[in-house]
Amino acid sequence: MNLHTLLAFWTISILLAATPGADWAYVISAGIRDHAAVVPAVFGLFLGYIAITGTVAGGIGALVAGMPLAVTLLTFAGAVYLIKLGISLLRHPPLPKEGHERETSARRWITKGFAISGLNPKALLFFLALLPQFTNPGSSLPIFLQIAILGCVHTINCVSIYLMVGFGARTILSSRPRASIVTSYISGAIMILLGLGLASEDIIKLFHS
Repeated sequence: MNLHTLLAFWTISILLAATPGADWAYVISAGIRDHAAVVPAVFGLFLGYIAITGTVAGGIGALVAGMPLAVTLLTFAGAVYLIKLGISLLRHPPLPKEGHERETSARRWITKGFAISGLNPKALLFFLALLPQFTNPGSSLPIFLQIAILGCVHTINCVSIYLMVGFGARTILSSRPRASIVTSYISGAIMILLGLGLASEDIIKLFHS
């Protein structure tokens, strides 16, 4: 690995992290709910991506990706969870609050964040497809370590972007309850659509297999 390769990967990673999706929707809802929820929510997403990095670097990811049933089960699990969270946001849109039940809430935000990123088959397949392209078999570093480094770079990029998004949402929407509700509806709808998209893709594959 060289500096040019890392810079190229970092650029692609930043662009991907800056693209709104389920992670964005999640940290925005955390920011609206309570400024103390942003860090635990992002930390949960961080743990999920670290788990995926370890899975891919250890070679388990390739084995899972080669097992259609395992990918199908993972996809449906992730889809159901996203839909569940989206419906929850639509039914109970968060309003800005100041610290209550922070300790319990922190565990809940971490768990949800880990499930969103860790159960995302798109993230697993992304890591499998992209990370090996930036490795160098001739390097003194083993491939698994190069993949681990790239995965950590992407995770750090995601964490940086998500923290800005979460705290930005808190700053902008904390004094605008109506805007917070509208944003929550949009975030919930994004999660539901992404979940339905994941499920429908897998159903189509089943019919064509």
